[in-house]
Amino acid sequence: MIELINRALVSLDADLGTTTDNVIEHLASLVSSQGRATDASALAADAKAREAKTATGVPGGIAIPHCRSAAVLEPTLAMARLAPAVDFGAKDGPADLVFFIAAPEGADQAHLKLLSKLARALVKKSFTAALRAATSEEEIVELVSAVLSDDPAAAAAAVAATETPAPAPADDAPVQQPKPKIVAVTACPTGIAHTYMAADSLAQTAEEMGVEFAVETQGSSGSTPLPKGTIDAADAVIFAVDVDVRDRSRFAGKPLIQVPVKRGIDEPAKLINDAIAASKDPHARRVPAGAGAEEPTASEGTESFGGGLKRALLTGVSYMIPFVAGGGLLMALGFLLGGYAITEVADDVLGSNTLFNLPGADVVTQIGAQFGPLGVYLGAVAFKIGNLSMAFLVPALAGYIAYAYADRPGIAPGFTAGAVAGFMGAGFLGGIVGGVLAGLAARWITSWKVPRFMRGLMPVVIVPLLASIVASGLMFLLLGGPIAKLTVALNGWLSGMTGTAAITLGLILGLMMAVDLGGPVNKVAYSFAVAGLGAGSIAANPAPLMIMAAVMAAGMVPPLAMALATVISPKLFTGAERENGKAAWLLGFSFISEGAIPFAASDPLRVIPASMVGGGITGAMIMGFHVLSQAPHGGIFVFFAMNNTWPMFLLSTLVGTVVSAVLVIVLKKFVRKPITQAPAVAEPVKVAA
Repeated sequence: MIELINRALVSLDADLGTTTDNVIEHLASLVSSQGRATDASALAADAKAREAKTATGVPGGIAIPHCRSAAVLEPTLAMARLAPAVDFGAKDGPADLVFFIAAPEGADQAHLKLLSKLARALVKKSFTAALRAATSEEEIVELVSAVLSDDPAAAAAAVAATETPAPAPADDAPVQQPKPKIVAVTACPTGIAHTYMAADSLAQTAEEMGVEFAVETQGSSGSTPLPKGTIDAADAVIFAVDVDVRDRSRFAGKPLIQVPVKRGIDEPAKLINDAIAASKDPHARRVPAGAGAEEPTASEGTESFGGGLKRALLTGVSYMIPFVAGGGLLMALGFLLGGYAITEVADDVLGSNTLFNLPGADVVTQIGAQFGPLGVYLGAVAFKIGNLSMAFLVPALAGYIAYAYADRPGIAPGFTAGAVAGFMGAGFLGGIVGGVLAGLAARWITSWKVPRFMRGLMPVVIVPLLASIVASGLMFLLLGGPIAKLTVALNGWLSGMTGTAAITLGLILGLMMAVDLGGPVNKVAYSFAVAGLGAGSIAANPAPLMIMAAVMAAGMVPPLAMALATVISPKLFTGAERENGKAAWLLGFSFISEGAIPFAASDPLRVIPASMVGGGITGAMIMGFHVLSQAPHGGIFVFFAMNNTWPMFLLSTLVGTVVSAVLVIVLKKFVRKPITQAPAVAEPVKVAA
C-alpha cells in the first residue's frame, strides 16, 4: 500500500484559526515538513486558488481542500480534526474534519485512485463517525489506511455500515411500481475529490429513494463509460459537472438536469427528484442531438453573449490551427526542396510531370532549385498540399465557430459561410462573422418544435440547409462586401507599415504572446498572424511574414527563458521546476509557449511580467530587422522558411530569452512572493478519462 498519510500528517482537536486560509496553511506546512513538498507557501497558494473556484466543504461537517501543485513531490494526505470547526462553505455549517489532498501535477493513476477512494469513503457516515471517535493519530492513520487498502475485508471493516437494516417486506406488501431509471455524469476541474464524492452521494441517495441509478465519473483516477444500453433505458440524466462532459451526444434526447458538481454532494435528493420530474415533463430541457460543449456547464443559467462568443472564437481557432500548422510546414518544406520560386511553377509541374517523368532542366534553371528535378517535383507536391490545407483556414475557422454554438448541425453552414467569406475576399474577419451567424442560426433552428417525423431530418438536412441560406445569404447580400473592404484596408495598412509603427506592432504582439502563455490573448495574436500569412509574399507583401516571425519568436521566449533561469540559478527553483526546465528547452525551441505554464502557475506575479518584457523585446526586434517566416509553426526547426533572415530570428529570440531569464531571477531574489497569491494563468489541465 502506498503510504499517503502518517501520524505526523494528522492534527487532532487542533485550534488552527477561524478561516480556511489558516487551516490550509497549517496543513500545507505539515506536508512540507515531511519532505513531500518543496514550498509550503506555494502549495498553500495553489490550494487557496482551488478553494476560491469552488468551496470544498460538504455536508456532514467535512471539508476536502485539494489541489495539484508543482510544489508537491508525492501524493499526500494531511488531516485535521478541528476545535473549533471552520466554515468551508458547506450549507449545513462548518467542518470539523478536514482532509487536505496534495497531488503533484503529474500524479499517476495508482495514486489518484487511492485519493478518490478516500473521497468516496468520506460520504460514509460510519467512517466519519469513526474518525470523530478516534483517540490518537495512529488510529486515524489505521482507519484511513484500511479504507485505502486493496484488501476488501479491511476496507469493509473500516466503513462497515452501522445503519439499522431495512425491515423485510411484509407478505401483503403492494406490488412495487417500476423504479425510475436515472443516469449521471460527475466531473470537477481537478478530478480528484468532488467528482467521486458527488457520484457516491447521488448513488447512495438514489438507493435510499428506490431509484435505479448509474453514474459515470469523468475524473483523474480513470473512468468507465456508461454502457449504451444503460443510457438508452434511462428516463433522465444528471450532469453534475464544472467542466465539459465528454461525448455528450451519447445522451442525446434525454431529459437533462445540469448543475455544478458540488450540488451533487449538497443536494442529491433534490437533483434526483428534479430528474424524475423532468422525465415526466414533455417540455423539460433535453440534451440536444449531437450535443457537444455548447451547453453551459457551470450552472443551469444561460451563457452570456460575450462568454459564448469568446468560447466560440477559441473553439474555432483551436480547430483551425492544425490546418494552418500542418499546411504551413508543408509549404515551408516545399520551399526547402524547390526554392522560394516554387510558387510560380507548382501547378504546371504537377499538371505535366510525375515521379517517373520529372521536370526538365529548364524548370530547374528557371527557379534556381538546389536539389535538381526531383527536388522541384517533391517541392511542388509539398507546397501544393500545404497550400490546399491553408485554403481551409477561413472555412475551418467559421465551421468550428458555428460548431461551438450549435454542435454538429452548425459545421456545414459554418464551413459554407467561411467559403463565402473567402470567395468575397472578406478573409479572417469574414470567417468570424460568418461562423457566428451560422452558429446562431443553426442553434435557433434546432430549437424549433417540429413534428416527430421531421426530427430525424433536422440535424442532417433542415438545419444545415436553412442555416446556410441565412448565414451565407447575409454574407453575400449585406456583410461580405464591407468586411472585404475593411480587410483590404487592413492589409494595405500592414503592407505600408515601416519603422516605428512596425516595431510598435511587434512589441504589442510580443506582449500578447507572453501574457497568458497559450491562453485567449496568446491565441488572438497567433490567429492574427496566421490569418494574413496566405497573403504574404517575400517580394510584394512581406509585412504578414514579418508578423508571423514576430509572433513565433516571441512565443518561444517564455519557456526558453524559464529553462535558462533554472540553469543559471537552480536554487531559486523547486526540484519539480528544475525538471520542468529541462523539458522547457525543447518546448521553447518548438514554439510551444505552454512550456512556461508550470512556472507561471506557481509564481505568476514574477514569471509573467518577466516573460512579457522578453517577449515584447523579441517581437519589436523581429519587426525592426524585417525577419520573415513563411511557416506558421515549428520554431527554430523551420529556419529554412525564413529566407536569409534566420540569423536575426535567432538573435532576437536569444536577446528576449536572456532578458526574461535575468529579470525573473532578479524578481525571485529581491521581490518577496506573497503567500496569498493565486495563479493568474489557468492550469492547462485536461481532465483525464
